[in-house]
Amino acid sequence: MSSLITEKEISHETEITWLEDITDLDYVRQSLDRLPTRRGKPAYHRDGRMVGYSLLGSTAKPSRSSGTFRRRVFWLLPHDRDSVPNGLYARGAPAEAVDPRTLAARVKGFKTERSEGGPPSSAMRELGITLPL
Repeated sequence: MSSLITEKEISHETEITWLEDITDLDYVRQSLDRLPTRRGKPAYHRDGRMVGYSLLGSTAKPSRSSGTFRRRVFWLLPHDRDSVPNGLYARGAPAEAVDPRTLAARVKGFKTERSEGGPPSSAMRELGITLPL
């Protein structure tokens, strides 16, 4: 889950590669996957689709036991809001979901009003304020 990802675990990231335009995505799911390389597009074995992934710098060390690297992968499932706007996540978002506009290399991102599917309060709209959750 994204809330369990620590800054230390992503401290060797150098960039995030997006496979599609994230402008209209309210949220993406993120996970730390064990991958055989520091860079390049990883294989994807979930339902749904991969939306992006992180790249690691040369100082990232592989696991002693498996030889793999922990890299973030960003993905969506077929029943997520982008595909089924009035479905399960019409309001709220999965635990591992974050607003993709809050993500960057070495930044784990966070939920926002937009990612949670709720409109800002009238007072927030009047003031032009959008707060992270």
